[in-house]
Amino acid sequence: MDSLASTSLSSLPDLWDAVFGSQPDPALWVVIATMVAALAVVVPHSVWRISRNAITIAHEGGHGLVALLTGRTLTGIRLHSDTSGLTVSRGKPYGLGMMLTAAAGYTAPPLLGLGGAALLAAGHITALLWLATALLVSMLVMIRNVYGALTVLLTAGTFLAVSWLTGPQVQAAFAYAAVWFLLLGGVRPAFELQAKRSRGGARDSDADQLARLTNVPAGLWLFLFHAVSLCSLMGGGRWLLEM
Repeated sequence: MDSLASTSLSSLPDLWDAVFGSQPDPALWVVIATMVAALAVVVPHSVWRISRNAITIAHEGGHGLVALLTGRTLTGIRLHSDTSGLTVSRGKPYGLGMMLTAAAGYTAPPLLGLGGAALLAAGHITALLWLATALLVSMLVMIRNVYGALTVLLTAGTFLAVSWLTGPQVQAAFAYAAVWFLLLGGVRPAFELQAKRSRGGARDSDADQLARLTNVPAGLWLFLFHAVSLCSLMGGGRWLLEM
């Protein structure tokens, strides 16, 4: 299969197999190269200021998805050019649903990366790309500002173009790079939040909101964010590197 565009849409079994079937693992050097590429857009601060937008999409998407799953009414998501974001939902301002919604932001990128690593380990490269596209398109409906809409639309378009127009080698490299980015990029925001709080800033962060909701110190919620991101990186990285 050179690309999904070359698959006859009149043959639904062939299309189903092309999307949800398994694809061969890329060579180990491709996996390592994509890891290095992900590090190159996560570690340098100048590049991270741009690439962090993708982590913000996952962060706010996590808030929104869990809000819906816990029965809250999602009213809108905003993404800003400074890589901050805001997800607004209606419902009780306390209780398990509100707590899970608040906790979902910092944990969403690494957990999405872990889930992506599981799909790649099972050989479902194209399915991962289509699932990511579907999630982004679903999120687009709830975006309430122009910058956010453009950012999500561009990201979804990139995933769709790669999954539809490119061959298995390019798809594999892109999928592995995206998952490495979520795993590695999911670690940095919690450390950034910790640094801001140590300087007396970010007192309305997710960790502080959780502290007010649960009477558990914000520092312990930060520890949870660190634990989830680092464990996801270790587990997901192991899956990706096991060829």
